[in-house]
Amino acid sequence: MSSLNPELVRGSLDLMILSVLSDGAQYGYLIQQKLKAASGEMIELKAGTMYPILHRLESNKLVRCRWDESTGRRRKWYELTVAGKKHLKKRVGEWQAYVQCLQRILGPLVDPSPQPA
Repeated sequence: MSSLNPELVRGSLDLMILSVLSDGAQYGYLIQQKLKAASGEMIELKAGTMYPILHRLESNKLVRCRWDESTGRRRKWYELTVAGKKHLKKRVGEWQAYVQCLQRILGPLVDPSPQPA
């Protein structure tokens, strides 16, 4: 799934996928590629992991999908709903608070210098 600790990644996958979809409608392969690029190739989300998440997000009405064949290939496009946008905003706030909490706890153990990509 990634070169990061899978336990850390697993808890953030919904947030990552919703974040990619905040840029507009995407089909599965695009979501995978955008996550990979945005993460500096540290996140490689497999289809077997991603599609169940997308289906759950759709069931929870955070994402809607539509089929499109205009490119000559039938693809299922996913996009955020209004509820999905609100949920993403809330989750980003929670994530930011969590990161700040960890930074306070880890304090001097955290190297503030940027890591090479």
